[in-house]
Amino acid sequence: MMENLSLDIANLRDLYISGALTPRGLVDVILTRTAGEDPDHVWIHRLPAEALYAYADALTGKNPASMPLYGIPFAIKDNIDLVGVPTTAACPEFAYVPEHSATVVQRLIDAGAIPVGKTNLDQFATGLNGTRSPYGACRNAFNPDYISGGSSAGSAVAVAKGWASFSLGTDTAGSGRVPAALNNLIGHKPTCGWLSTRGVLPACRSLDVVSIFALTAHDAEWVLAAAAGFDAEDCYSRHAEGHGFDFGSADSFRFGVPRAEQLQFFGNREGERLFGEAVARMQALGGQPVEIDFGPFLETARLLYDGPWVAERYEAIKDFFDAHAEHVNPPVREIISGAKRYSAADAFAGQYRLQALKRETLKVWLDIDCMVTPTAGTGYTIADMLADPIRLNANLGYYTNFMNLLDYAAVAVPAGFQRDGLPFGITLAAPAHQDAPLLHLAARMQAAAATPLGATGLPLPEHDVISILPSAQVQVAVVGAHLSGLPLNGQLTSREGRLVASTRTAPHYRFFALADGKRPGLTRVSAGGAAIECEVWELPTSKFGSFVAGIPAPLGIGNLELADGSTVCGFICEGIGVVGASDITEFGGWKAYLNSRS
Repeated sequence: MMENLSLDIANLRDLYISGALTPRGLVDVILTRTAGEDPDHVWIHRLPAEALYAYADALTGKNPASMPLYGIPFAIKDNIDLVGVPTTAACPEFAYVPEHSATVVQRLIDAGAIPVGKTNLDQFATGLNGTRSPYGACRNAFNPDYISGGSSAGSAVAVAKGWASFSLGTDTAGSGRVPAALNNLIGHKPTCGWLSTRGVLPACRSLDVVSIFALTAHDAEWVLAAAAGFDAEDCYSRHAEGHGFDFGSADSFRFGVPRAEQLQFFGNREGERLFGEAVARMQALGGQPVEIDFGPFLETARLLYDGPWVAERYEAIKDFFDAHAEHVNPPVREIISGAKRYSAADAFAGQYRLQALKRETLKVWLDIDCMVTPTAGTGYTIADMLADPIRLNANLGYYTNFMNLLDYAAVAVPAGFQRDGLPFGITLAAPAHQDAPLLHLAARMQAAAATPLGATGLPLPEHDVISILPSAQVQVAVVGAHLSGLPLNGQLTSREGRLVASTRTAPHYRFFALADGKRPGLTRVSAGGAAIECEVWELPTSKFGSFVAGIPAPLGIGNLELADGSTVCGFICEGIGVVGASDITEFGGWKAYLNSRS
């Protein structure tokens, strides 16, 4: 059984809780799978057996159900600190041994996770291909002649091969998404600042994000919930706001697709076919495609390497680079040395242009809930990449480089296989704090594509889409003039309200037409009640207060029981309000009552 053990988190948690697996037993599996040489150049440092067993033994006596990541193995990109283990950033001459783990790593260990090792990367996290490392070009999990993607190369391959349940990467330009697409994984780039970057060697500090590679979207959300948290010592950390409309779980949503002439597959007809199939799957899930102008996003993307932000890469390693440039990988050296040509004036000009582009791209979100693009239009052989490292690397970032500049969340999702056996992926993106809806839609898309887990050949487990991350929406049931098409419905729609369901209350209510003839009143009774037609609307919590403040007595908001037994906020009426009112319960709803009068 253990030879084919799936490392998806839900499976391991079930085994731990049932007693069928122990953390030491899991370590035995990991040691067996990672024994011997490393021909794919995945690892820079593998933790020795005694260290792994020490992490496992630290869980002795603890309840598996009480720790979200109890005994879950994970890998760490080697620009993220793990206490006592060298951080090299794929440059051995730069290496140092940290006295503390990065904040995000420590949070995961505190949640019960077991670090397996430090993974290979494009040096100083500069690249999207995985070949720019003195530790060897990391090889694709499906075909060793092809690139793994980067810069979080080894982090992706370790999960795809079944050597870790999840891994940490970093993502400034696409480093947490491109390797996911090329290795049939979920690659989640959280909202900027959700995961602390304290203890992470910067690439572009103002844009860097710690990313998550996982076998399933469910696992990625589980890890994100455990790892996220405000870090007062990280000046770029921010509190996670609850998400808005959960388009990922909705029966109907709108998604943006770039114009056909703006899509680039760089000659890869298979990628074009698979992207078209992915768009069709989104439509089958209830998505309504909206064509968008991708031009402003592409212009934003060009700012990252053709603008002053590249100077941040130089600033991050300035002292080392100035003293030891000969130890830096040639393509990386070319990119970082080019930063010296930018002035402070250039930096401000870049910020001004970015702000203008943010305003321009903001218009798109008035018409869509999320955006879908390929993650990378195509992949390349290692030989081709080494022969043309700058141009081909730029092609890999065509759909990824704008995300952090515009403060978006994004998730790469497996989308099937080309006829040559290589995987292809799409990316779903939305504005900041929409991580949960993105991951929920990713889970549905992954299930619809029915791809196996990474390169393990194991089937995708079935998961219900259950939100772990908090929502910033509140649901309210309306029974009168706020119903669709009636005079006060605009009080909901003007506050970004969305109709969730047309339903009925539980059969515990009496319904009255109040004395003014304009409003109904709903009261709960212990006997003799009936079910009343209602609509459930959802609106942002930030706008709920102003909505409630505008409700005149004797009406108010209280708990309302629906026909399915669930409880939501809803309109209720004070007892005194129905004195002299007409009982209209027999009509079953306000619209039916109004129709009877006309």
